[in-house]
Amino acid sequence: MIPGMNPKQMKKMERQMKKMGMDMKELKNVKEVIIRLEDKELIIPNADVSMMNVMGQETYQVSGKAHEVEIEQELVIPEEDIEMVANQANVSAEEAEEALIECEGDLAEAILKLSQ
Repeated sequence: MIPGMNPKQMKKMERQMKKMGMDMKELKNVKEVIIRLEDKELIIPNADVSMMNVMGQETYQVSGKAHEVEIEQELVIPEEDIEMVANQANVSAEEAEEALIECEGDLAEAILKLSQ
């Protein structure tokens, strides 16, 4: 159901939508909706979800209180970068990898750090 609409208004809207070839259904027993972004997730527990089908195109309407959860990105450092830093700074691959992790993958910064 659309927030703010009474059942009578909803029925009238459904009839109008049906005339236009639109179909709207309430999804029952939704536990949560998760929207994943690059750096966080929006989690909506016990969401009210409606699905509308217009000419074969499905659209979802989600209502509810969302909370954000930050996603920790694991830094993946390519072997070539580790090798290059190790060669340039004249250190072991393990030391080069540690420096790259501390410098968040910045090659120049890692080399400078190890050269001091």
